[in-house]
Amino acid sequence: MTDQANNGAAAENEPQFSLQRIYVRDLSFEAPKSPAIFRQQWEPSVSLDLNTRQKGLEGDFHEVVLTLSVTVKNGEEVAFIAEVQQAGIFLIKGLDEGSMSHTLGAFCPNILFPYARETLDSLVTRGSFPALMLAPVNFDMLYAQELQRMQESGEAPTPQ
Repeated sequence: MTDQANNGAAAENEPQFSLQRIYVRDLSFEAPKSPAIFRQQWEPSVSLDLNTRQKGLEGDFHEVVLTLSVTVKNGEEVAFIAEVQQAGIFLIKGLDEGSMSHTLGAFCPNILFPYARETLDSLVTRGSFPALMLAPVNFDMLYAQELQRMQESGEAPTPQ
């Protein structure tokens, strides 16, 4: 084999990661107590639910969906509920099982989070509520906690 052929074969086996597309898969906003909620003293409490899921597409393509659901209450009343499913298509190849799991479970959601956060903030301000500035999320820590929980409960990680 020539050096060029050897380099080509080696390059095929090297890990590859490429973002193909980022898009909003689903989006919703509900303000069940409007317009009365706008006439009350604003003392909000914010609840954030975060979830990720992934599925293999054809070849080495993977879809990762990050779901952010925010419920904001003013006192005991729900002021609004907003949810975004921010998705991305990623080309990922040449990774061992552990690295692939970490990439899909932490690295990809970390890429999607700023887009989801901006989409939610825009949605909330369009609903005439104060800006919703979500703090950054440590997806590596969340991924590690989920792995530990699965090990303690004897669950096997979901195959990709």
